[in-house]
Amino acid sequence: MSNDPAETFRQEARELLETLEQGLLDLERAPHDDELVNTVFRALHTIKGSGAMFGFLDVANFVHEFETAFDSVRKGHTVATPDLIAIALDAKDHVTLLIESIEVDSIEGERIVAALRKVTDVFPETPLAAGNEEAGPAPHASPVARTWRVVFHLAGSCMLNGTDPLLLLDELREIGPTTVTPLTDRVPVLDDIDPEQTYLGWQVDIDCLDPHEAINDVFLFILEEMELSVEPLDAVADAVPPEPPAAPTETVADPVQAQTPAEPTAPEPAKPAEKAVPVVQKPDKPDDTAPASQKDADAAGMSMRVPAERLDELMDRVGELVIAQSRLHLLANESSDPGLKTVTEELERLSAGLRDTTMSIRMVPIGSLFARFRRLIHDLSRDLDKQIEFITTGEETELDKTMIERLADPLVHLIRNAVDHGVEETGLRISAGKKPKGTVRLEAVYAGAEVAISVSDDGAGLDVASIRAKAEESGFLAPDSKITDHDLFQMVFLPGLSTAKEVTALSGRGVGMDVVKRTIDGLRGSLEINSETGKGTKVTLRLPLTLAIIDGMLVRVGAGRYTIPLSAVVDCVEMPDNVESNARGRRFLDIRGDLVPFLNLREMFRASGAPEAHQKVVIVQTGEERVGLVVDQIIGNFQTVIKQLSKLHSGLKAFSGATILGDGTVALILDTVNLVNIGQTQSERSAADNRGKAA
Repeated sequence: MSNDPAETFRQEARELLETLEQGLLDLERAPHDDELVNTVFRALHTIKGSGAMFGFLDVANFVHEFETAFDSVRKGHTVATPDLIAIALDAKDHVTLLIESIEVDSIEGERIVAALRKVTDVFPETPLAAGNEEAGPAPHASPVARTWRVVFHLAGSCMLNGTDPLLLLDELREIGPTTVTPLTDRVPVLDDIDPEQTYLGWQVDIDCLDPHEAINDVFLFILEEMELSVEPLDAVADAVPPEPPAAPTETVADPVQAQTPAEPTAPEPAKPAEKAVPVVQKPDKPDDTAPASQKDADAAGMSMRVPAERLDELMDRVGELVIAQSRLHLLANESSDPGLKTVTEELERLSAGLRDTTMSIRMVPIGSLFARFRRLIHDLSRDLDKQIEFITTGEETELDKTMIERLADPLVHLIRNAVDHGVEETGLRISAGKKPKGTVRLEAVYAGAEVAISVSDDGAGLDVASIRAKAEESGFLAPDSKITDHDLFQMVFLPGLSTAKEVTALSGRGVGMDVVKRTIDGLRGSLEINSETGKGTKVTLRLPLTLAIIDGMLVRVGAGRYTIPLSAVVDCVEMPDNVESNARGRRFLDIRGDLVPFLNLREMFRASGAPEAHQKVVIVQTGEERVGLVVDQIIGNFQTVIKQLSKLHSGLKAFSGATILGDGTVALILDTVNLVNIGQTQSERSAADNRGKAA
């Protein structure tokens, strides 16, 4: 964890702000949901208290105004209208700027506060403050006001949980003129004091009309964990002899005196503060009395915040361990020592378990990314005056945290395109017989060892004629050339090609899509577009589950060794004799009744030497198609630590990286999708050349 208290506050505040934003967006759909209102108010209250505690006074002051305005919603005085939600989201953005210590325009903050007050009819003077003004400048002399005695003891662990008693006392002072007296009757002797526990209680005398509602607001989120009593002072005076509370110096009892039994006298309920060590077990220290099983259960639910850099370093160490284990495996295979083989197998099992555990730590539910786009859809629908229903599924699908971070920008661009250029204007949708409200879907599903993430809309779909005209105009496509719609759709990923009839400030279909493709390619993923005129467009991203360590199949082609991701391997068969190519230069195998095209890697890599007498074919899955890769030898399966290629080799699209083998040599990792595309292009070009020579 960070040793900087300010950074700790920022990390926790970011989570609270995310909760706040999601709560506001949910509240727009269900404005009368009290639980959502309480969720929003609780997040605001916590940010305000923590901000003041860590010295972020600007944050605390602004959130106090934010909270005061939103309090009218919680009390039922105002409904959470779309206008209120929009202003509240602006206020949340302003709080984010304040927390991140970015230079903030104070005038903008004042504008937001004024807008909040206007839409909720809340003025600088709260109802409670107005009540105090009616009581006059001297509340004690008012014939209406009364003095109320508030006595409270917080939970022993309150400060560990972020509750600051001083802030609570400050809020009580806002109710009316107060007199605060500490209660020290529960403070134990010095040897028994736990520095992480809170033992003090407080007695607060408040002059006001009726403080019950205001006091409940002060202790709203900790009422179940504390002791609280509120009574009129005259009722207290009737029940208890009017003796002042014990001074703090009188309650620190001498240990010897505390052990001396009291003389038998009549009970005096008015003097409980004179006992140095309370007889009754304190309810605010549950950890001391909870059974061991309960403590274990509590510990099991705990989580720890760890810097991402440490996880990356841990993964690097595990990767080096896997490489060392591969080397040991190679040595054990060359040795006849059974003890060495046993230790090697045990180490292999342990390293595989450590690898899986480390990778699972890095895995993050993609829902944490999906939640960000709800705000994007909300803002776009308001800016473009379109009704948009945003549907997400598969939020529990997990991806490597590095992928989650790098996916944010591509998905933002795809969603903007879907809303801006995919979904039609309301009038056009109605005339086309569609619902006025358009739909944008964001889905994630597991597909073997991959995750498929799709962004789809029910809009007008891609304009085939427009794409073709733009491609021909840009020189990407020869006039009158034949191309399928599927291949034509892939051209929107080319730089500068857009299907938008007019470019807007938000997006243009195809403008920037080349950046999306480069990002996905960098993640060893693939992209595909499907569209139907009048029914919508769907863009699917296919990504590997992790970027660090994979299971790979090691093969030999000529003198070189290569790794094929095991997740892409479907089957392995022996290469049959006398396989002929068809007229287009593509060759097929009959695999259990299905024709499967194959590529000869010796030809593609121009391997030297004669091929093996019995070559092998590794069948891999690339999207919806299966393709065979002909190799000389299948060596076996190994854990593969992925090392990125240098910038000098970044243009080699057939390879996604490299790995270090047990003997210290390097094996390139095949990018099966790009490899198949390159191989098919080469085969078709070769067939065209042969037809030209024959002619």
